[in-house]
Amino acid sequence: MAGWPSADGASESLVHAPAVVHVPRRLQEAQIHLAKATEELRSRLGRTPTVKELSQLMCLSEDEVNEARLASNGYSSASLDATISSSDDGEAAPADFIGTDDNALELVEDFNALAPMIAELDNRERRIIHMRFVDECTQAQIGEHLAISQMHVSRLLNRTLTKLRQGMLTTD
Repeated sequence: MAGWPSADGASESLVHAPAVVHVPRRLQEAQIHLAKATEELRSRLGRTPTVKELSQLMCLSEDEVNEARLASNGYSSASLDATISSSDDGEAAPADFIGTDDNALELVEDFNALAPMIAELDNRERRIIHMRFVDECTQAQIGEHLAISQMHVSRLLNRTLTKLRQGMLTTD
């Protein structure tokens, strides 16, 4: 006779079903107990049990019950392109709501292009660049540290940045 699977049948299928995402063993076992406890309380109460009721019956915290419930999502997957709603504006899919353009990605590309050029600078130029942009020192602080004037630091920094800027323009 067809119908809803029993808690035992559901727990057996959970244990033997291939997971889309790896579910740790302790959560697999908690899911089995959760299915049995849910079925028991549903028949006793005549309604779907609350997390609190399940946690009391299972002697688990409410967080652990919620974790076991969430772990059951690891046994099924849905397409990011599947329609989740239709409206006057058209259809929507999960992929429409996931992800945004990462504006910092250009910085990664710039860094990768800049790294070999920085490696080609002489030690003093590299040190000035590091102190200015990594250590965030002022030109006066750099001058004190290198025993040169702030004006000289400014000229060196300007010359070095121009060299790097020109290198970046030719690598595109």
